[in-house]
Amino acid sequence: MITIENKHIYTALAELVEPQHTALVIVDMQNDFCQPGWAFDKLGIDLSMYQPMIPRLSRLLVGARAAGVTVIYIQMTVLPSRKSESPAQIRFNMRLHAASRQVAEPLLYTVEGTPGQEIIPALAPQAEDLTVRKYRSSGFWGTNLDMLLRSNMIKTVIMTGCTTEGCVESTARDALFNDYYVVLPEDCVASDDPRQHDASLFLMRHRFDVVTSDAILAIWQEHQQGQQASYNTVNEQRR
Repeated sequence: MITIENKHIYTALAELVEPQHTALVIVDMQNDFCQPGWAFDKLGIDLSMYQPMIPRLSRLLVGARAAGVTVIYIQMTVLPSRKSESPAQIRFNMRLHAASRQVAEPLLYTVEGTPGQEIIPALAPQAEDLTVRKYRSSGFWGTNLDMLLRSNMIKTVIMTGCTTEGCVESTARDALFNDYYVVLPEDCVASDDPRQHDASLFLMRHRFDVVTSDAILAIWQEHQQGQQASYNTVNEQRR
């Protein structure tokens, strides 16, 4: 930690990902985006980066829950009949994958109430987890995410999920603009376009703390060991 103009600033990773003030944010890990046989796969979009990433994210999720870290799922949502999509949003949608799709019809995915909107089974939410529905790329835009973070005294968000250059980066930037520290485990984000994924990571390394999930897990495990040691000491003193 350093102090500048009487403001205390976290600089070490252990300070940034302290479980009490950290949230693991899982962005758009939904059937339509990530799973074989669902919307994006049926459109011929490349999902090859997701399959090796999902087990790493699952491991980080298990570690977060064990350490008492707040878990928040961001869930992309499209209302039936595109009621949540403006003309500008539809135009944006049509430009996604335009180079690989010779179809004028905009992409349709994660419609509210459909199985495609649900979080993939490997990362299924638990009862104590929080879920935020969003209608734009950023998890902050038009949602209650900021309220939930502040209500739970969160200072740091760990950004994971998909796509790296899209909803992950958009949410990460807005997190910073809302005065949260941003940590990004580079092995727990993925994209359907490896070139854009690499470009996004290149940019984010200059703005956020980009680390590995192993580095985060090691800190959480050490934290748990320290808590257990303190618990054992207190019990010994009571005997």
